[in-house]
Amino acid sequence: MTERSALETVYQEVILKHYRSSKFRGELPEPDAVVPMRNPVCGDDILLQVQVREGKIQDIRFSGHGCAISQAAASMMSEHAVGKSWNEVHAVAARFREMLHGDKAAARDRALGDMRALSGVSRLPRRVKCAMLGWDALEEAEKKLAAE
Repeated sequence: MTERSALETVYQEVILKHYRSSKFRGELPEPDAVVPMRNPVCGDDILLQVQVREGKIQDIRFSGHGCAISQAAASMMSEHAVGKSWNEVHAVAARFREMLHGDKAAARDRALGDMRALSGVSRLPRRVKCAMLGWDALEEAEKKLAAE
């Protein structure tokens, strides 16, 4: 097995782990923002619930259905966002987006953690929206909270 195929196998396992058993799947008892997000191209959807305290994301839960990429990416996004300020979330989201658009340095950036498993999406441009669905929902949650 080549080094590349071994890495792809590990990445597939990480994606499937997040897809099948995300600890962030479910509902929050008292969310501060609830945002539905749908990818009309493929039908993936997410309902994101967020709790924010003192400018930081305290907790996140999501539900929905769709491809392994959209659901695993929502799980990974949730894992990275909890405990972070909106500015920190923006920085990670920007780096993730760079990776999805083929930035090789971003694909190696350890700060992205498990999200690096989705680096192969850069070779599938139609799936970028799937991978960004959770991040787009989180951005809408921030806008919704700022408007209140």
